[in-house]
Amino acid sequence: MSGVKTTLGIDLGTQSIKVLFYDFQNRKTLITASSHLDLEQDSNGKAEQQAHWWVSALCQSLEKIPPDIKQSVVAISVSGQQHGFVALDKEGKVLAPVKLWCDTSTEKECRQIMQELGGEEACIDISGNKILPGFTASKILHLKNNYPEIYAQLASILLPHDYLNFWLTGERCMEMGDASGTGFLNIKQRQWSSEVLNSIDGERNLLECLPPLRKSNDIIGGLTSEVSQTTGLPVGTPVAIGGGDNMMGAIGTGNLSPGRTSVSLGTSGTVYAYSDKPVIDHSGNISAFCSSNGGWLPLLCTMNCTVSSEIMRSLINVKLEDFDMSIAIAPIGSAGIITLPFFNGERTPNLPKAKGCVFGIDSQNATPSNLLRSAVEGASFALRFGIEEMNRLGVKTDEIVLTGGGANSHVWRQMIADIMAVKVVVMANNEGAAFGAALQAYATYINGECVPSLLETHYEIDQELSCLPNEEAVSQYNRVYQEYQQMVANVSEFYSSSF
Repeated sequence: MSGVKTTLGIDLGTQSIKVLFYDFQNRKTLITASSHLDLEQDSNGKAEQQAHWWVSALCQSLEKIPPDIKQSVVAISVSGQQHGFVALDKEGKVLAPVKLWCDTSTEKECRQIMQELGGEEACIDISGNKILPGFTASKILHLKNNYPEIYAQLASILLPHDYLNFWLTGERCMEMGDASGTGFLNIKQRQWSSEVLNSIDGERNLLECLPPLRKSNDIIGGLTSEVSQTTGLPVGTPVAIGGGDNMMGAIGTGNLSPGRTSVSLGTSGTVYAYSDKPVIDHSGNISAFCSSNGGWLPLLCTMNCTVSSEIMRSLINVKLEDFDMSIAIAPIGSAGIITLPFFNGERTPNLPKAKGCVFGIDSQNATPSNLLRSAVEGASFALRFGIEEMNRLGVKTDEIVLTGGGANSHVWRQMIADIMAVKVVVMANNEGAAFGAALQAYATYINGECVPSLLETHYEIDQELSCLPNEEAVSQYNRVYQEYQQMVANVSEFYSSSF
């Protein structure tokens, strides 16, 4: 390892935390490691983790890395799941379990905030986004409404990746892209919205609880001696600002200029693309976020992507190594079975109380392969809607770069190409957000911004994993997609009503 320099990308996900050590001089990933994270959920929409679990999992991951590689690190960056609410007191102690992006228990608080602002349309006009159950804003109001004694101690509001930054450096700050998912950032003006904050609490100045908002890719501090001793990483190593997992995923997939759209097949499904101007969707389907490289990142998120395939795979007892074979033997359209994958409620469409629905089962098509393929198709159709909505808003898709765990399936990759009717590519370094964080750390290390001219030589497309749409399959999927959308419309009406 003599002479080798690496950057460390840390990705705090929902199910695990990953560390990636990138040799930027030779343009290769040296090693990765990950550790599992538990998730506390219930039937009322709760989805929470303890912040100290993240620290423990990070330390466990780093224990798997040889000491000489850890000592080669010259810069660090953290990617993190968006929207989570980490409440700290004035001493920096975490006050409560962290409500996550997939927590849907705050629907009432979303309505309360938007009613205070004058309705959904007024909310979008003010900040660029409506307040969805996953967003941080409703979680703060939920704490205020349900745990006033804890809320009274609130001194700092952080997001998950901010908390890891705080643990690494002792510094509290937020980054523009990740802050977009709070609901109280005015994404057009790139500053906190006092109107939204006042709608959460009109008697308290919540601006005093918010850390400085960083607008550029800079160093926030150095690794503390205590953390260095705990992890084996060099003391004083500069830590970059980091960002939300989608923003770091955009950097990791080369989505830094118009034309390329990233699709992530992870626990959640996401569709996002770079824009050089704010993209405001008055229907509220596309979130208007800032990117982490100076632009904007219009984005659609679904709450059930590989969640859907894993639930169905477990239900019908198909081993992971048999996943591709099982869905490959089922026909396009799953012989008439249509799955609406709303197993954890849904964000797009905004149906936090929804449940998974399977339509069209009969005595002829009720096979394990048809059921599994239908779950995968349903998750993919939900993402096609995001492509169509962004096209409607003027964000064009010339090609899709696929990332996330689902991208490891060659059948699912081809399915995405056929459903979206566009070329699909996969990066040779298909580590998404973790790789994006490592690249951001590299850019910070050399005092540069995350721009194509700086990072383009670090991207390589895996030609063997890329695929083109099949014309006949595209035609068949267009028909099935219309049936899927009709089912969504019918179910939306049912789950939007009170019962």
